[in-house]
Amino acid sequence: MYHRNAPLSLEGRRRLVRRCQTRPITDVAAEIGISRQCASKWVGRYRRFGEAGLADRASVPHRQPTATLAEVVVRIERLRRDRKYSARRISLELAAEGITISVRTVSRQLAHLGLNHRKFLDPTGKSNRTPRRIHARWPGHMVHLDVKKVGSIPDSGGWRAHGRDSEQAKRVNRGKKRGGRAHYTYLHSAIDGFSRLAYTEALADETTRTAIGFTHRARAFFAAHGITHIHRLVTDNGACYRAKDFATVLRGARHQRITPYTPRHNGKIERYNRILAEEFLYTRTWTSEHQRSAALNMWNVHYNYHRPHTTAGDQPPASRLHTGITNVMASYS
Repeated sequence: MYHRNAPLSLEGRRRLVRRCQTRPITDVAAEIGISRQCASKWVGRYRRFGEAGLADRASVPHRQPTATLAEVVVRIERLRRDRKYSARRISLELAAEGITISVRTVSRQLAHLGLNHRKFLDPTGKSNRTPRRIHARWPGHMVHLDVKKVGSIPDSGGWRAHGRDSEQAKRVNRGKKRGGRAHYTYLHSAIDGFSRLAYTEALADETTRTAIGFTHRARAFFAAHGITHIHRLVTDNGACYRAKDFATVLRGARHQRITPYTPRHNGKIERYNRILAEEFLYTRTWTSEHQRSAALNMWNVHYNYHRPHTTAGDQPPASRLHTGITNVMASYS
């Protein structure tokens, strides 16, 4: 695969060699647009190896003292094909056999063998893995936390209110070119995995202190709905959730962080973020960030007490709780 400006392909090297048989190498190199050293390299390879010398060579070094031994690579392939072990499990198995090898090296070897994905083990392309759903067995069994970052709406509205070619939008673009920083609002959300009862706040940042304060308020919200004890808090690997101070909000709950770069393990809150974007953030034109943040409280009431949810049998999420829905709770006032 040659780049679009490559002066020499395999046929171009043949022509170079033929021209250099009757003419000086310097003149031929100037015609083609390459250096004399490059032309001499291909002519020298042709004189030494013939036609085979004009082919591309691998960039692998001739000597690799630290390369993984061939028998170890064979052992890795056998453990992967026969037992479908992961890279970490293969590393542990080899360590038990007296072979020290890192997980990263095993992963790299599996990628070279074309076995880094489970579906590559089956000729039909199947994943060879039975999908398992993450079920919350009771209210408070699993509470999912996440932060959604959205752009702040300037006063009098953004480009959605005035158009992309408006003076308002041009002013914002000029500010970006002059080094101005974009402003964001961080939507902190918590959702109960059993009932899908959700609580969302629009906050100024996603620091550890902000996440801790939000989690305390979310606990109070869930406690008002009968969820007095949370058994597990499920989060991603954001910095605010990895901080040591975040342990102060656990109160006996287990903090479970999902596998990195695997948002489906926190899928309930990710699906809620999508609902939030489709049914609240971009359904109408907002004239300021204060207006949208104030409307978020009404959205919380609508989602929890009025909007039907398929998990709840086309009933609002609050219907799955022992407290149920009362006229006071479902009120928009």
